[in-house]
Amino acid sequence: MKRAIVIVIDSMGIGAMDDCSEFNDVPECNTLKNVCEYNGGLNVPNLSKMGLGNIQDFKGIAKCETPIAKYGTMLEKSKGKDTTTGHWEMMGLVSEKPFATFPNGFQSEIVEKFIEKTNCGGILANRPASGTAIIEELNEEHHKTGFPIVYTSADSVFQIAVDTDFIPLETLYKWCETARKILNDYNVSRVIARPYKIIDGKPTRISKDRRDYSMVPSHTVMNELEAAGLKVYGIGKIEDIFSKSGVTYAVHTGSNKEGLELTLDAVKNHADKSFIFTNLVDTDMLYGHRNDAKGYGKAIEEIDTYLDKIMNAMSDEDLLIITADHGCDPTVEGTDHTREKVPVLIYSKTSQGGDLGTIVGFDYVAKKIKEYLQ
Repeated sequence: MKRAIVIVIDSMGIGAMDDCSEFNDVPECNTLKNVCEYNGGLNVPNLSKMGLGNIQDFKGIAKCETPIAKYGTMLEKSKGKDTTTGHWEMMGLVSEKPFATFPNGFQSEIVEKFIEKTNCGGILANRPASGTAIIEELNEEHHKTGFPIVYTSADSVFQIAVDTDFIPLETLYKWCETARKILNDYNVSRVIARPYKIIDGKPTRISKDRRDYSMVPSHTVMNELEAAGLKVYGIGKIEDIFSKSGVTYAVHTGSNKEGLELTLDAVKNHADKSFIFTNLVDTDMLYGHRNDAKGYGKAIEEIDTYLDKIMNAMSDEDLLIITADHGCDPTVEGTDHTREKVPVLIYSKTSQGGDLGTIVGFDYVAKKIKEYLQ
């Protein structure tokens, strides 16, 4: 059976798009290049072998005369720089209209509906903020009032943070489900549950319990595969990004390592899964948004250590695509996503490597999957 495997290295952009200023980004944005420079180069022999270093001059990523994969650069068609927009376009759905953002916080109409329908009593924050900073700042008040911490970012997100030793995780999820229903009328891309606990005296986010509640996509290649009787396996936050639409089986992960282990296991042991779709979020969530270029580099190196195992486990009937969904340059000012081009690497055991050049549209990935599997 033919299988397609897509691994998204979340936020590993490779240079500012021409329209980056429209998204409040600077031309110097280049997540991978700047992470490589900051770390004095990266040790990624498998990505190098696949041709990543042939796309641009990335410090420490060697160019390869005979790459084993096809390599290129993809430009985003959609009007956005967030997870939902990038993944949806990857699966064939181009977003012509940008999702709503809230640089001054959510309007009173939204807040009042949320408080009324959840009966939470009130909210804290209601402004753009760093998730790690806002829980440290407002944790004490959260415990005094019992109100959830509600905040946003430069992206179209309504994020709800609570200490789940104080307010049950199930309550947080219910509040997010309520918010999702309200925000469907306001073109908000995602509601995100941001659970945390006090660990060693410090508010600490619990990644494995995070959940994303996205708008439901109208139609993607995943729906076509499902309708054709093929099995779609989502690893990481894939199920959340697509609101389960087109996903026949899914598992959430608490780390990149877990996502990589599950991907390797799926390739080795699940011949019945026609499409394996993995999101590796640590690069973005733990390092990009926290301006941690060193941690970002180590996360890429960790991913690389699994790629040869995954490729070796593939059959001659398997196709592997590695790409990203946007940028989140930890070396430039701010903690938000950056509007960037992304790399694409396409490998199979039966085809030769080569230069794909510049491709307009992340939906190139959907076309390749559909062409290969159908």
